[in-house]
Amino acid sequence: MVYELYPDFESELVPSGSGVYINALTGGEGPPLLLMHGHPQTSAIWHKVAPELAKHFSLVIADLRGYGDSSKPNGGARSEDYSKRVMAQDMLQVMQHFGHASFKILAHDRGARVAHRLGMDHPEAVQRMVLLDIAPTLAMYSQTSEAFARAYWHWFFLIQKSPLPERLISANPAAYVRDVLGGRSAGLTPFDLRALAEYERCMALPGAAHALCEDYRASADLDLEHERDDMEAGRKLTMPVQVLWGEQGVVNRCFEPLKEWQKIGENVQGKTLPCGHYIAEEAPEALLEAALPFLRGK
Repeated sequence: MVYELYPDFESELVPSGSGVYINALTGGEGPPLLLMHGHPQTSAIWHKVAPELAKHFSLVIADLRGYGDSSKPNGGARSEDYSKRVMAQDMLQVMQHFGHASFKILAHDRGARVAHRLGMDHPEAVQRMVLLDIAPTLAMYSQTSEAFARAYWHWFFLIQKSPLPERLISANPAAYVRDVLGGRSAGLTPFDLRALAEYERCMALPGAAHALCEDYRASADLDLEHERDDMEAGRKLTMPVQVLWGEQGVVNRCFEPLKEWQKIGENVQGKTLPCGHYIAEEAPEALLEAALPFLRGK
């Protein structure tokens, strides 16, 4: 189904060590740009903006480990297989596989958390990046309010001890996808039925529910530890960063994303866009208008 959304792209399973393979779509011409999706989605999220981006960049559109058609390792005692450090290493190896030693990034939600870690751990590889509708993980957990907990209930549901959340998601994966996507400000209206079918297909794959939970468990444990280490060491993102978030979204209501990113980045700019959380599907034109000039910068 995803191939219908990207008819001019090639697909490849790229090895990333320890038997893990990352599914990646490639297409376009120009300098390299890595695109990473969020929860509970796949590489399909970029289908509305990829044609225009492909006029300017050589795109690598990846499924994060645990998502889409990428491998779904078990996780480990502390969900270490899904720490953003490990997931960032996946993406570095994917880009190197395609011959890109350094590159730009456009990433949403969970993918933007991977981008954050990639920029911290491998600053020489990341030229600049656009992060969509998140504040740093540590900031969001440390500033959790009742309003945030009610709106982002999945953050606290998915980190519960296995197999409780896995069992409930696996009972009806399509319902989980539709309830999560449809529960945001715009409902299900922005989603192409082909993309929605792809999200549902991938959520039903063996191991997908467990991988999803392990991603969030890692963020409530190791990822926080890594962010605290950065703060204690005075490490910051050194590359230019653009942060864009939806004015109707929870992040806008509960946090000050630009302020939080400026605390941990040396060169951060950003603004709201006229949409909710799923920016690339709700407001593709506004996203391109804001992100393209920034991404094309040197």
